[in-house]
Amino acid sequence: MLNHPLPRIDKDETLRKLLLPYCRFNEGTVWNDKTIGHKIACIDISNKNDVKKVFGKLKAKLSVQDPPYNFIAFKEKQDADFIKWCKEWIALNIEVSNKNSSFYFWLGADQSNHFEPFGGFIEMMKLSGLNSRSFITMRNQRGYGTQYNWMAIRQELLFYTQGKPKFNIKSEYTDIPKVLKGYYKEIGGDKTENLERSKSHFIRAGNVWIDVQQVFYRMEENVNGCYAQKPLKAIKRIIEASTTKNELVTDFFSHSGTTLIACELLGRKCYTFDYDPVYCEISLRRLENYRETKKTGWQNSNPFFEEIIQDKKILSHLRKKYNITYS
Repeated sequence: MLNHPLPRIDKDETLRKLLLPYCRFNEGTVWNDKTIGHKIACIDISNKNDVKKVFGKLKAKLSVQDPPYNFIAFKEKQDADFIKWCKEWIALNIEVSNKNSSFYFWLGADQSNHFEPFGGFIEMMKLSGLNSRSFITMRNQRGYGTQYNWMAIRQELLFYTQGKPKFNIKSEYTDIPKVLKGYYKEIGGDKTENLERSKSHFIRAGNVWIDVQQVFYRMEENVNGCYAQKPLKAIKRIIEASTTKNELVTDFFSHSGTTLIACELLGRKCYTFDYDPVYCEISLRRLENYRETKKTGWQNSNPFFEEIIQDKKILSHLRKKYNITYS
């Protein structure tokens, strides 16, 4: 296995600046895909007119949003400031969406700080005009807090809708075999159990996802340097449930480009945004890498490996600060 780690870019401004010269994006750059029609926009989503220009006349059928919890441009904010910021971009999100559309919001709940920002976000969403549909919990394998608290092994995902969008229920089976017996029901005079009546040998996905593996460095889809990568399996499940082929999906916080890759895999068009040129570049490189190698990430390598091994400043920085050496 390759061993070319890249530390969290968001926590190392020096590293981020050293990577910027290798990015094809600057503020305002919009990359247009000539194959499927994806777009990657290096735009701050607070610039409403610029965001709307990216969409033009098209409207999104699905939004998958993973905002930086309690952080705005990596600067810590109070809960009220974070909620105010979310209210603004969610209003814009609704504006660029179809009248019948679905919205998924990943959100944290800090158990050591009154579960912020979850409560404030829920209250704010009551006035958004969207309809609440489900509160999904995804198991986070990496958990923490085992010494002094219950281990935190969950991630929150909120599902809302506007109008009457499709929900493709037939696609929502997990790979977990059914084992439940003893749920009996009389049909046509015969007493049958749950397994006999079922149309599938597998459990349908509910709002507790225990079959999704949190991304870690041994997985092919891993993107070193990104701090909040969501599993492809989870994003693919959302896209298959809430869209059909060729429909438009949007993600205002591209980061590692997972929504973009999931759309590429499933034949959907994706418009994704990030204010940081480095993450826009990572998203584009991830797409290019998939199209060239059919791999969804770099496992324990990283998207800037070829440049890093030639750049003495980056190599020196990694060695001095992290004791990382590339071979």
